[in-house]
Amino acid sequence: MAAKRASATAKSKRVFGQPQAPAKMFRVGLYARVSTHDQQTLPFQLRAMREYAARRGWAITFQIKEVGSGAIERELREQLLAAARRREIDVVLVWRLDRWGRSLVDLVVTLKELASLGVGFVSLTEALDLTTPTGRAMAGLLSVFAEFEHEILRERIRAGIAEARLNGKHLGRPLTVGKKASQIRKLYLAGISKAQIAHQLNIGRTSVRRILATYSRKK
Repeated sequence: MAAKRASATAKSKRVFGQPQAPAKMFRVGLYARVSTHDQQTLPFQLRAMREYAARRGWAITFQIKEVGSGAIERELREQLLAAARRREIDVVLVWRLDRWGRSLVDLVVTLKELASLGVGFVSLTEALDLTTPTGRAMAGLLSVFAEFEHEILRERIRAGIAEARLNGKHLGRPLTVGKKASQIRKLYLAGISKAQIAHQLNIGRTSVRRILATYSRKK
């Protein structure tokens, strides 16, 4: 009987008569991020991610803990992306999407890069698993929303520029002192003092004196 069980076990490890390769153990990088005022949740995030990785049978190779506020550059996140580029991890695991992405556009860009590297992405809170076909379909929807958000932003900028022009506001870089040279000369010839010219045109007295000195030499 023991010999039969051993034979059955050996057969079960074969596919189409060939030995079946053992399942690959994924190497996962954990990324936890909290604000400077919410650091007490950091252990909770890490514990939840470690438990999830254990249930999936993944080997934890990186654990990144980052503290910061707002949409600032996530410097430590770049370390995990660098590890993905070096093919040192197979999956990135985060607690929540907003812990990873600075914005919807940033989220989509980084997810696309990970996908191009063949690295999966899982977010526990949203149950988003890009290692599955369903998860990859959800990532496609995120891409659509990101483009929509970007288009709304462009429309707001264009509307703001149009409104500013209607109100006669100057757009772009401020006028340089050199472009006010003709105004400075006209005011000076009209008997306005250098100090008054500087105050009226909102420029420094040194600039006024320099431009007038250049004008005198040309004469």
